[in-house]
Amino acid sequence: MPQNETEELLKKIAEKNKTINVELKKISLMECTNWHYDELYGEIRNSDASFFQITGLQIKRDNKIICEQPIILQNEIGYLGIICRRFNGEMHYLMQAKIEPGNINKIQISPTIQATKSNFTQKHGGRKPAYLDYFIKASDHHIIADQIQSEQSSRFLGKRNRNIIIEVDEDIEVLPSHMWMTLPQIKELMRYDNLVNMDTRTVLSCLPIEKYTSEFSDITLLRSVQGGTDALPEIYQYINNFKMFTEQNRTLVPLFSLENWEMKNGEFVCKEPYSFKVVFCEIEIEGREVKHWCQPLFEATGIAAFGLMTRVHNGVKEFLVRAIPEIGCFDGIELGPTVQREYIHKGELTDVDKLFEEKLKNKEGVVFDTLLSEEGGRFYHEQNRNVIIETKDGEIDKLPPGYFWTNYKTLNTLVQVNNCLNIQLRNLLSVLEW
Repeated sequence: MPQNETEELLKKIAEKNKTINVELKKISLMECTNWHYDELYGEIRNSDASFFQITGLQIKRDNKIICEQPIILQNEIGYLGIICRRFNGEMHYLMQAKIEPGNINKIQISPTIQATKSNFTQKHGGRKPAYLDYFIKASDHHIIADQIQSEQSSRFLGKRNRNIIIEVDEDIEVLPSHMWMTLPQIKELMRYDNLVNMDTRTVLSCLPIEKYTSEFSDITLLRSVQGGTDALPEIYQYINNFKMFTEQNRTLVPLFSLENWEMKNGEFVCKEPYSFKVVFCEIEIEGREVKHWCQPLFEATGIAAFGLMTRVHNGVKEFLVRAIPEIGCFDGIELGPTVQREYIHKGELTDVDKLFEEKLKNKEGVVFDTLLSEEGGRFYHEQNRNVIIETKDGEIDKLPPGYFWTNYKTLNTLVQVNNCLNIQLRNLLSVLEW
């Protein structure tokens, strides 16, 4: 049986961070080897026309531009996969200590495999990712979850990844980069800033939790996992009405044609305050499939806030979720957390937003408040504040349109369906402790 105590895991990661070499230098697009602006396509792309591209995206309503920004095109589905195995009856998850170029703190705890299709088909000439064959041949094992889930729809256009968890009953060689962890250990480590990466969080949110968690210290959460008031009809009606009746046009345009964006001091930035900019980097990392390369990264201009408010209603824990449209969303709209606010926020705050801000400021009902990183393969040092706040039943009298109180079973059912819960909500659900 694996003997990885939490303190031992933290010590291993600290030791790896001391010894591993990571170098990242910001450069200009002209210096970004194998990358260029392609006038024909209106995109920043690499010389192989693979990996990903950055182009312009506009949203128009009544022939008027209501939003425009750079967007990442990556029309492939990658693997985010975790192998698990029972030792003495307790499920353990094979996690990876992995470095991404944009990580704020070098190593983060990642899934067993975290690979784009370009990576695992070796388009860039790198090594085949470890443990890939387990997922290619997943049907040879017990498949716990296997879903196509969305990525950050404010940065990607329709980007999705395959979130998959498989259980094996055979001995597996554990590489020096990997280690066995229990689910309670991983959840404990989620309370450390920027330690458990986004990809781990989204994969674990897909667990059919009633089957894979044996003990609940919170009886109201157990009841929520088992069921309660069914909000699915109201949720689907709102989302389907949005898809059916919202008239707006999403158009790809040449990146350099965006009126409010410009190349300045080697970065592609908005002329007005905006939540991110595009930077260009030269990167060298030990132990990667490819050790030295250049690429663009999206850099956040501040820290966003993602918040989930809960209540206990008739003895059942419920979660306040919101249907949120986003510029790059595959289906236009998905269920998100109570609060999903970029650092540069445009638009009015709802009464729910204001209550969240008041409670957070006064530290009232806050049960989780941690800085967690976004995906370091495309984003530079992006960390966002993830918060869960408990409210009293009846404290929020009337919900604005698009908000819904629902139980965990409903959310856990929806996460088994493609393109229903956005990545911010999935990440917050993953940090819940039982």
